[in-house]
Amino acid sequence: MQFDPNELEYSAVYKLLTGAIIPRPIAWVSTISENGINNLAPFSYFNAVGDDPPHVMFSTGRGNNTNKDTLNNILANKQFVVNMVTEELTEQMNTTAQSVHADVDEFELAGVTPIPSEKIKPMRVKESPIHFECELVHHYFLENHKNGGACVLIGRIVMMHFSDEVLLENHKINLDQYKPVSRLAGSNYAKIGELFSVKRN
Repeated sequence: MQFDPNELEYSAVYKLLTGAIIPRPIAWVSTISENGINNLAPFSYFNAVGDDPPHVMFSTGRGNNTNKDTLNNILANKQFVVNMVTEELTEQMNTTAQSVHADVDEFELAGVTPIPSEKIKPMRVKESPIHFECELVHHYFLENHKNGGACVLIGRIVMMHFSDEVLLENHKINLDQYKPVSRLAGSNYAKIGELFSVKRN
């Protein structure tokens, strides 16, 4: 089978894309509104885009041509935190995926603890073992969309936080302690499974 995305319904494109491009890491993005309200939401269109200097990217959908609170907050103050999601935080992360009013503090909604960042205003999730404080350097709205499109955001990491228990010597990560969760399709998520190594030629 082959598909021209221009001839498919939006829902079909979404299912094919999110079912094929897996697993996807999850950015649990915390922001703060101009009124000082904490916002926290997960995004699985997310990854690192460079390490010199370190940058990450994520994108947020715009259903019905409406910005999510996360996007509005970042466009207003140019800052956000990526909190990494672990097995123990899956339920709390899922709680923050729901649509709520902009005045709702999702830290309180999910029962997680806000702690101050070092260089930016948005709070970090204390329970997460890894945080990246980011400053927005670029954003781009997808064009020619059918359902509101999406906005891609690229942030420069200005501070990294790692819990001691997830670190090994020489700045390596202990996956047995980290236990990250990734996004699949629908309501499915994945844990780290069987590992194998391939040496580069």
